[in-house]
Amino acid sequence: MTAARGFRAAAVEAGIKPGRTDLALVVSDRPCVASGVFTTNLAKAAPVLVSAEHLRGGSARAIVVNAGCANASTGPQGMTDARESVQLVAAALGCPVDEVLVCSTGVIGVNLPMDKIRGAIPLAVSGLSGEGGAAAARAIMTTDTKPKESSRRVDLGGVTVTVGGMAKGAGMIAPSLAPLHATMLAFFTTDATIDRATLDRALLDAVGPTFNRITVDSDTSTNDTAIVLANGAAGAALVSGPGPAYNALRDAFREVCRDLALMMIRDGEGVQRIAEVVVKGARTEGDALRIARTIADSPLVKTALHGGDPNWGRIIAAAGRAGVHFDIDKVDIHIGEVFVCEGGAARSYDEAAAHQAMLADPGRLTVDLHAGEAAESMWMCDLTKSYVDINAHYRT
Repeated sequence: MTAARGFRAAAVEAGIKPGRTDLALVVSDRPCVASGVFTTNLAKAAPVLVSAEHLRGGSARAIVVNAGCANASTGPQGMTDARESVQLVAAALGCPVDEVLVCSTGVIGVNLPMDKIRGAIPLAVSGLSGEGGAAAARAIMTTDTKPKESSRRVDLGGVTVTVGGMAKGAGMIAPSLAPLHATMLAFFTTDATIDRATLDRALLDAVGPTFNRITVDSDTSTNDTAIVLANGAAGAALVSGPGPAYNALRDAFREVCRDLALMMIRDGEGVQRIAEVVVKGARTEGDALRIARTIADSPLVKTALHGGDPNWGRIIAAAGRAGVHFDIDKVDIHIGEVFVCEGGAARSYDEAAAHQAMLADPGRLTVDLHAGEAAESMWMCDLTKSYVDINAHYRT
């Protein structure tokens, strides 16, 4: 988060999750053009609503994030607490309240311990550092086993511009992010100079094929959020609208998003292996994506992946219930390079080779509908006993 010029970060122990840092603060030394996308879940958490409201102005300076409590389904008190959190940060930084964004992750239906937040925010402000990005990435973790960070540098007209990012997410991961409306939290900084409309487009172009193409457990969180701050500190020319500069910056964002998305799916709760589900030969990209997502979310496919069982019948069954019309008698399926289903029926193949292909990490499941030219893909993970254990006792 602090790879780009002009950004500082800090992490402190607020006491929400005893024995570890659990509150992160990211601040730009100057006001930023800002953009965000949020969960499409109707049960939006209070911090999602407050941050979306603040982003309507198109600018921001700071993001405060706590772990251990989602501040979701907490009623009017939750909104009051989210608003107080941003007010405390704004007062400590001396910036307008609507230039502070707030995010939370953790247990739903529990109020923020504001006595602890009030004491932690001044400590975070005093600890801000250009070297604080790694600590911030660790502080936002919940059931994650490791922090998630990435960055890219790109040349814009002879000036080096940096895109940095951090994310958290291991369970309740099936992001469905939309403009101002995935628990996955992702935050990005850049020292590029860019206008709001172009930054909005760059963020959407980055999260669509990355965060919106992963699933751990098919559950879309109440708190999913992706936010980007652009402060222009590199001194590059303004990026406004389409063109080579936009393409270069968008690609840098997309690469950082892809890195973080794959880190999340790899670090999913209890995950032992991951696989890409590719659906091709569809009439439309929407059809292909719907089928790919249904396969990737299928508990039967996920358990087959865990056991290395090349049970392609589960794959074709999931495709058939996706709500997309296609000719089942034209479907071909490959597990890795092993051709297991032809024309919707069994074909002769090496079972041992298919088993090894199903054990590959990462693996690849390919479904060809032979109905058109469109293709889409999803990244999935296996479903393990550890996932059940973690989520059977998440609160207790």
